[in-house]
Amino acid sequence: MTTCSTHVLDAAAGRPAVGVDVSLLGPDGTVLETGRTDDDGRLRWTTALHTGTYALRFATGAWFAAAGVPTVHAAVHLEVLVDGDQEHYHLALLLSPFAYTAYRGS
Repeated sequence: MTTCSTHVLDAAAGRPAVGVDVSLLGPDGTVLETGRTDDDGRLRWTTALHTGTYALRFATGAWFAAAGVPTVHAAVHLEVLVDGDQEHYHLALLLSPFAYTAYRGS
């Protein structure tokens, strides 16, 4: 079984991005789970992943709007090739109002 988690960091403020809504989408584009980042900017999914292309959709526009921060991102959509033989995928997002970087962490 392959599992997935995410961590969102507010790179501009230098702290975790608390309260970002995130959706996990399956290979066919259906929403498998939704959640919100915790006080450390983390979210762990309970859905078991299999080999295929999955996506995480981060509702960054709404998150920045709630903080009164102008941004160019309506959302960040991250597509990931999952190898079902891997135990875990930890996908991190470093976020600022006008740029972002994503990477696979440990």
